[in-house]
Amino acid sequence: MARPWLLTEKVCRFYKRKTSLVRAVDSVSLSIVQGDFISLVGSSGSGKSTMLNLLAGLDRPTSGDIFLEEKPFSSMTRRELSSYRAYKVGMIFQAFNLVPHLTAQMNVELALYFNGTSKEKRQSLSAKLLSRLGIADRFDHCPADLSGGEQQRVAIARALVKSPDILFADEPTGNLDEKNTNDIIALLLDLNRQGLTVIMVTHDLTLARKVSNKIMHMRYGQIVDQENGTK
Repeated sequence: MARPWLLTEKVCRFYKRKTSLVRAVDSVSLSIVQGDFISLVGSSGSGKSTMLNLLAGLDRPTSGDIFLEEKPFSSMTRRELSSYRAYKVGMIFQAFNLVPHLTAQMNVELALYFNGTSKEKRQSLSAKLLSRLGIADRFDHCPADLSGGEQQRVAIARALVKSPDILFADEPTGNLDEKNTNDIIALLLDLNRQGLTVIMVTHDLTLARKVSNKIMHMRYGQIVDQENGTK
């Protein structure tokens, strides 16, 4: 059996909301092997996006721990966690999180800005990926001048341009029509076959079953069921 690359042990993330305690993630243990395509499925508020943020090192657990190649996040310095995010992690946010005053190409280049990639290479890689995603004629458009689907594809390009080891995708096809959904899923599956580990949040159980090797059902911050996909 393959050794876990990313592992959580009884991870919790609780928030205080006025006088209430919100258990966004509640004692989740999850094992991720390199090459997995895992889908987190559940209704809004089930803890899927919070789980993604914890795994990506964007948020800290209230209790429990996360291990990268057996090294706990809790023992990592800010610099080490930043390096993990800069070099190993690609992140597709549900809200896109594009920089409003930057063009599509500049938004994608931004993912390479802090890891020492030269300007020429940043421009070349971003242009190539945007073209692959079908928005070659939108390089110089700012987010406000792009449709929701176009913004989604820019966000996907930004996540993939640095060739990450693991991709965290929060509803990556949520703003796309059927054709673009199929194109993006085909791209993710192709990259997964090449070794990219994918953790995807989705409401679409049918889609999850088509693309995943593991499906985790979340409810009230917990994994309540697990099944194998058809991949």
